[in-house]
Amino acid sequence: MPGYRDWLAQLRSSIPELQPDEVSEYIEDEEDFILLDVRESDEVRGGTIPGAKHLPKGFLELKAESMVPDKDAKIVAYCAGGVRSLFAAESLQKMGYTDVASMAGGFGRWSDMGLAVDKPFTLSDADRERYSRHLNIPEVGPEGQAKLLQSKVLLIGAGGLGCPTAQYLAAAGVGTIGILDFDVVDESNLQRQILHTTETVGIAKTESAKQALHKLNPAIKLVTHEVRLDSSNVEEIFSQYDYVVDGTDNFPTRYLINDACVRLKKPNIHGSVYRFEGQVTVFAPSLGGPCYRCLYPEPPPPELAPSCAEAGVLGVLPGIIGCLQAMETIKLIIGAGDALVGKLLTYDGLKNRFEIKTLFKDPECAYCAPGKPWPGYVDYEFFCANPL
Repeated sequence: MPGYRDWLAQLRSSIPELQPDEVSEYIEDEEDFILLDVRESDEVRGGTIPGAKHLPKGFLELKAESMVPDKDAKIVAYCAGGVRSLFAAESLQKMGYTDVASMAGGFGRWSDMGLAVDKPFTLSDADRERYSRHLNIPEVGPEGQAKLLQSKVLLIGAGGLGCPTAQYLAAAGVGTIGILDFDVVDESNLQRQILHTTETVGIAKTESAKQALHKLNPAIKLVTHEVRLDSSNVEEIFSQYDYVVDGTDNFPTRYLINDACVRLKKPNIHGSVYRFEGQVTVFAPSLGGPCYRCLYPEPPPPELAPSCAEAGVLGVLPGIIGCLQAMETIKLIIGAGDALVGKLLTYDGLKNRFEIKTLFKDPECAYCAPGKPWPGYVDYEFFCANPL
């Protein structure tokens, strides 16, 4: 068996080594390659090379295939000084990867040369403890959790849909959650609106939800908007957030939410429920999908738009749909999976059946079609007296 120095010399003779300026040129030229940071988590806190994926050497063999499924992908590994990355490259070659190189001198030489460095958002020890199960998922990991902690999500409605959505987004570590509602807690809400309790009947839903979410995760920021949403305040409120979750049950507010999200290029995670049935989708023309008006250009007449108070809703149903809205929001934040952009997920609780339907953009949509002048906001008369 060769000694360490002989082994290292053998690796240097068999594995290509790129200089930091060569790797920098790859990045500038948008070369199709994967830059793999094999340092430990505590090292990464000091900075990373822009665009690098983090996969510590100790987890390389375990997680490489899930992070880089293409065995023919061009991979450049780097560590702190250029040694561990050689051993990482050797391991990747043994796993069947065909085009692997190491960056000579590692991150230390890269920094000494004054090349671009990202100072990443770092997870605290408390974050790592609380979100440890997320950190073990390749699609989330420290990078995804950092995205969650830095994200800002606005929930429209602290009712049947907003409560479970808020609960799971707070538990997941979404850093800032806005809660918009102008109603107070009523005893009839408690059958489905799980953040509220008998003790909070009569107080503002925003405050009741804030109290419950603060107990669940005191580290996140909770912002309340105890207002009725209209054209005079919608842009000022929405501009503070990255994503908007529509948990309303009245058509005028849905159209206002849609129009503002289209104008501000915010993804609109939409959910609705009716008795035993629910549906979820993501309206996001900026991501290539349709908007709400592509499906329904104008609101229906009042007699065809009953509220949940009039039509009824099984209490558990908003929990199912709200959880799906939370899932879609998290997927959008961390960039994992296939979001429901251009797809409508429907659920029939009586038949226990999910279905996915394709949604298409209206090329003549007055609000999201390219080149169309902005029509402005329309404050429709409210069709549903009671918010969900």
